[in-house]
Amino acid sequence: MRGTVLYGPRDIRFEERDDPRIIQPTDAIIRMSATCVCGSDLWPYRGLQPINGPTPMGHEYCGIVEEIGSAVRSIKPGQFVIGSFATSDNTCPHCQAGYQSSCVDREFMSQAQAPLLRVPHADGTLVATPSVPSNDMIPDLLTLSDVMGTAWFAADAASVKPGNTALVVGDGAVGLLGVLAAKQLGARRIIAMSRNPSRQKLAREFGATDIVADRGEEGIARIKDLTKGIGADSVLECVGTQESMMQAIRSTRPGGYVGYVGVPHGVELKGDELFYAHVHLHGGPAPVRRYLPHLIDLALKQKIKPGRVFDLKLPLEQVAEGYRAMDERRAIKTLLQP
Repeated sequence: MRGTVLYGPRDIRFEERDDPRIIQPTDAIIRMSATCVCGSDLWPYRGLQPINGPTPMGHEYCGIVEEIGSAVRSIKPGQFVIGSFATSDNTCPHCQAGYQSSCVDREFMSQAQAPLLRVPHADGTLVATPSVPSNDMIPDLLTLSDVMGTAWFAADAASVKPGNTALVVGDGAVGLLGVLAAKQLGARRIIAMSRNPSRQKLAREFGATDIVADRGEEGIARIKDLTKGIGADSVLECVGTQESMMQAIRSTRPGGYVGYVGVPHGVELKGDELFYAHVHLHGGPAPVRRYLPHLIDLALKQKIKPGRVFDLKLPLEQVAEGYRAMDERRAIKTLLQP
């Protein structure tokens, strides 16, 4: 088969690779219905995260089970399945506590930007839909593999509750879906931080009540102004930079919550500032597997339409253009179809 490989900064190639095969009896092989480019893929693509030689890419996936290992019990060939970017056995103490992305047997998925994918720990990682969905449902269901699940975790970690004020820092796919998650969880007011008109529009459609284009100290001041000097109850940090993390913490009211899911790059927090900020911090790699059954149900009932973040759809062989479009902010998120 042909798959996506990153050779170096902005050097994405679609080239011949070996077909995946069953290695462990707990593995499954799925034929991809769709995959996509993640905002976190842009860190190594831009040369801001080192790689060790040519690296197969992709960790978001859904598709049809083609083959299973001898120990797989809950997943069967022919089923449509969705899995997390982090594998899990779903039985260890961390999994049982709801933190499957810290499973003792965790593997971070890669190699998903290809027609076929091997999924370890298939029983604990994959969730099957009741039946094979129609093609028009695929974009919504694909988001559940990472960006929608990650956004939901951000809102959950930020303790979004009915009637409170939520702030979303970041207007990428995760940030925009953070707006959607906050709306679903009942936030009365949702402030989205964005300078991009098309992303502002989608944020409004997902439920944002206010848009703030300012950043840094000006952005913090604007949030305080909108909240009568108090700050937001719940803040979703969806970027991962020093600026975005401090924007989040300093925009939160004392006693409020920051749910941070942006993969951190160069983030350093000062203990004395955290001490006197009096905010709750909770985040990390999203335990997507915890939320998958609920999110699948919401998507299939069309109570959420997270697939709207895909504003560029390309054949898989044009993956390099998908990366370029996101790198240049011409696209929010690229869906790739094998």
